[in-house]
Amino acid sequence: MENILTKITKKKKLKRIFLMSISLLLSAVLYNMFLLPLNLVTGGTNGIATITNYVYGINPAFMILILSVACAIFSFMYLGVKRTMGTLVASLVYPLLVQLTSPLNNLMKGEPVDVLLMVLFAGVLSGIANGLMYKTGYSNGGFPVVSQVLFEKKHISVAKSSLVINVTIVLIGAMFFGTTNALYAIIFLYINNIILDKVLLGINNNKAFYIITKEEEKIKKYIIKTLGHNVTTFEVKGGYLDKDRKVIFSVIPSGEYYKLTEGIKEIDDTAFFVVTDSYQVEGAK
Repeated sequence: MENILTKITKKKKLKRIFLMSISLLLSAVLYNMFLLPLNLVTGGTNGIATITNYVYGINPAFMILILSVACAIFSFMYLGVKRTMGTLVASLVYPLLVQLTSPLNNLMKGEPVDVLLMVLFAGVLSGIANGLMYKTGYSNGGFPVVSQVLFEKKHISVAKSSLVINVTIVLIGAMFFGTTNALYAIIFLYINNIILDKVLLGINNNKAFYIITKEEEKIKKYIIKTLGHNVTTFEVKGGYLDKDRKVIFSVIPSGEYYKLTEGIKEIDDTAFFVVTDSYQVEGAK
């Protein structure tokens, strides 16, 4: 079943690389136009780069490069070469784009600044950039890699570890730039999540899949063995043909929505499936 995931990864590769490039460019532009001039610390490598630039005068692109490469090496050690390649590309390209777009720092100098408006607009751009990256299946590198390793090796939730890392960075930023900036950072992150979840991907934390297929065993094996999630099957009766059929039911994280939808199509292009938002999941894994 691993070869199915490989096929999905290779599918429309040029389009995915293009979307990744647009995502990284947008991220670099919003960092230099909004986050850095406002000293807005929103977590991640960007946040640390903003702090070290303010305190020590270190070039933000250089700091982002050092942190991203360190995280990529961490990924190589614990996740392997194949899973790190996309991260490594982003880790090298993004700092370069930050450096190339650095003249945007001075774009709004001398003009009246509506900080809240800039924060809102930056949040929208960030949501679009992250949404595009999400759709490619690649990673933009940085600390999310650390969260992924913690999940796989220590079974610590990606969401929880990411929250702890980013909140810590935001709080450190508040020590240098004040509480107001930290509150603006929270607004930025909130807008970013709205755009990412609702507008671009239309996702919540999980997706519930209901699948009817002639390749029941293959799809079950793909979900369980390759994606690492559980399934439930139950009997239904078709209303049109009045035939008994089985439905495969599975709840997966939204980040794996693309892998499962494309996996289903790869195994059985005649499969019928419905995907709904799952707002709450309780009970055993």
